[in-house]
Amino acid sequence: MLNNQRTVVDLIIYNCGQLITMQGADRPRIGEEMNDLAVLPDGAVAAANGRIVAVGTTEEIRDQFRPVEEEINAESRLVMPGFVDPHTHLVFGGSREHEMARKAAGETYLDILKSGGGINSTVRATRKTDEEHLFQTALHRLNMVAMHGTTTIEIKSGYGLEPNAEAKLLRVINRLDQRHVLDVIPTFLGAHIVPGDWERNEYINWLIKEALPDFGELARFCDVFCELEAFTVEESVRILSAAAALGYGLKAHAGQFNALGGAGAAAQLGALSVEHLDFVDEDELDSMRENGTIAILLPGASFFTGAGEYANPATFIERGIAVALGTDFNPGSCPCFSMQMIIALACIEMKMTATQAIIASTLNAAFATKTAADRGSLEPGKKADLILLNIETPEQLPYYFGVNLVEKVIKNGRIIYE
Repeated sequence: MLNNQRTVVDLIIYNCGQLITMQGADRPRIGEEMNDLAVLPDGAVAAANGRIVAVGTTEEIRDQFRPVEEEINAESRLVMPGFVDPHTHLVFGGSREHEMARKAAGETYLDILKSGGGINSTVRATRKTDEEHLFQTALHRLNMVAMHGTTTIEIKSGYGLEPNAEAKLLRVINRLDQRHVLDVIPTFLGAHIVPGDWERNEYINWLIKEALPDFGELARFCDVFCELEAFTVEESVRILSAAAALGYGLKAHAGQFNALGGAGAAAQLGALSVEHLDFVDEDELDSMRENGTIAILLPGASFFTGAGEYANPATFIERGIAVALGTDFNPGSCPCFSMQMIIALACIEMKMTATQAIIASTLNAAFATKTAADRGSLEPGKKADLILLNIETPEQLPYYFGVNLVEKVIKNGRIIYE
């Protein structure tokens, strides 16, 4: 029987066949903890003012609360936190679908980069594209991302690689955060590659002495690409050390094609995350574990480039290193909007369980963007960011791959897609 003195809330979602809560999320899940989704059968959620008020069984929530705006019967479907995508390059000019034919003919990602293609071609196009056009095209991409269940997303700069163009990209990223319902986390990736129209030391000096001081109000994190044809370990350390001194959070691309030591060096500097990690040495793993650095794995890039090499999540999980997953959305190596597809690849190609991949795409990804205080799990006080999927069990998420399983996306307690 319903209680006549029920508390008024804005939203109730009830009759969730399985409600993935991941409650008790005071730190990233590691090791055996990555096998626990804290599932609540016949679950329900009450939300008001964009925040979760209570989580419980359908009977408990409907007896205690009544909605004034929205009541959603999940009809025994799976309900879970919205995806957090911790690694994207969403803002850029131009397109690179023509490179697919070159890859099919046997050229590698680094071959195309050395010939003036790859990042270089995107940099040329991005510099030529005006700010409003960059914003409008990115807005469309962000809508596509939201349709696939992502509610928080990190976006990096890095396709301008000169003062005006990098400033332009960071302004667009911040404008997206202000104008779009999704939460956008801005990262400065001026250290993507050394552009061909700059002398190497001159460019690194610009990054350290001018760019980092100038862009502190436009970016929360500084990222650097430590790889052949990009930045050496020593150069990466210089750039990240300067960023840390200015208060940036630290991230690093490392181990995408070669184990150069960048992951370990970034971890020793206190990097929140290191990203890609298809190739990594034992001592780097030790440094990541000792410093609490999160491994963001990006199977979409390995899949799309045809590299054939995937990171091994078990290597990190067995050592107690937190693992997150991201799309790496970008024009050259992973134009993928869907964290659902990334979960499928993680399970099929990297042998993660569905439970591990879901944790890596929500709670641990929130820690990897420093947003877990109010998202990534379903707990009172956190943002009411949820997705209702047209499936019944977590295991069905990677099983039905290649389609959008999202039926409803709820951001800050409001339906933004159905």
